[in-house]
Amino acid sequence: MTEFEYTVKDKIGLHARPAGMIAKTAAQFESTITLTNLENAKTADAKKLFALMNLMVKYDNKIRITCDGEDSDKAMTAMKQCIEEYL
Repeated sequence: MTEFEYTVKDKIGLHARPAGMIAKTAAQFESTITLTNLENAKTADAKKLFALMNLMVKYDNKIRITCDGEDSDKAMTAMKQCIEEYL
């Protein structure tokens, strides 16, 4: 299992476009990938767009991405890149 924490830099927070990109990236992997909003402790399956939108992630919130499975290292690399690019 691997984890990565990130502070959201997008002024709008986690809106439809980055949520869609995160879900699309996560769907490529077998691993279980979760995203947690550390401000309100809500957790969602990163492969589900509407679950991500429900996290209410805003600007400057801290989030945690967790990857667990056989391809978790590759998944984490891709998720890190995606989140840094879109959030």
